[in-house]
Amino acid sequence: MNVRSLSVSLAQIAPVLGNVRRNLEKHLDWIEESARDSDLIVFPELSLTGYTLWDLVPDVAIHPHDPDDPVMGALRRASQQHHIDVVVGFVEEDERHRFYIASAYVHDGQILHIHRKVYLPTYGLFQEGRDFARGDRVRAFDAPWARTGILICEDFWHASPPYLLWLDGADVLIHHSASPGRGLTGKGKLDSSRFVEEVNQTYAALFTTFVLHCNRAGIEDGINFWGGSAIYGPDGSLIAQAPYFQEHRLHAVLDLRELRRVRERLPLLRDERVELTLRELQRIREKEN
Repeated sequence: MNVRSLSVSLAQIAPVLGNVRRNLEKHLDWIEESARDSDLIVFPELSLTGYTLWDLVPDVAIHPHDPDDPVMGALRRASQQHHIDVVVGFVEEDERHRFYIASAYVHDGQILHIHRKVYLPTYGLFQEGRDFARGDRVRAFDAPWARTGILICEDFWHASPPYLLWLDGADVLIHHSASPGRGLTGKGKLDSSRFVEEVNQTYAALFTTFVLHCNRAGIEDGINFWGGSAIYGPDGSLIAQAPYFQEHRLHAVLDLRELRRVRERLPLLRDERVELTLRELQRIREKEN
């Protein structure tokens, strides 16, 4: 791949809980609008369904690889018609009727990659483990612009998934979430937003990658989602950020040549010792067993 730039939109929307039809219509509208200036549009976690689903999970699930699935079929056609790649969040049902929080990357009418959420928070107000199965893969894939990885919310609160994507060749990390607002820092900022923003910026700098974080907005079932979607460069710099709480389309053009410039100056990828990591992980696992 020798693409020099990527024009991206982060669609910080407020989905309607459980109403896949209305949410799909909003997706199609935002895709059409973003196609005027963007190569890629990223929607938040569970953008087609809303977050606090509980017993609605089986009713909103889709089969993304089924050519007759009307929801994914409409998104694939929109991607092809408007010449724009799409990352969308949804509930996936597999052939044995297990349900996953999932994301799909759609290019030119085809699904290039699906990521199933690996880490399901089941504590405090989060009860994902009650209704969803855990994903068991963390893989990068070749998008038209750069090798890319997708993680969903708590996946990127753990150090191992972005590290694995980095080692698997990802130069662009797409993180999307349905992160609620919690706590105050004493500086007029939510504690939850501060934490997520610092984590994303840290991964961008440590792994010398672009990080695209799309978080949802709106109030749902008494929970306020803070938005604040952001894009970071491979040196950890903030390129662009959306406002908090409200729906917004954040647009930026990424200079992919920054990857080379940063890695010439900071060769962390060159000097990473994978064999040492594997050896020590095996030692720790054997010790625990």
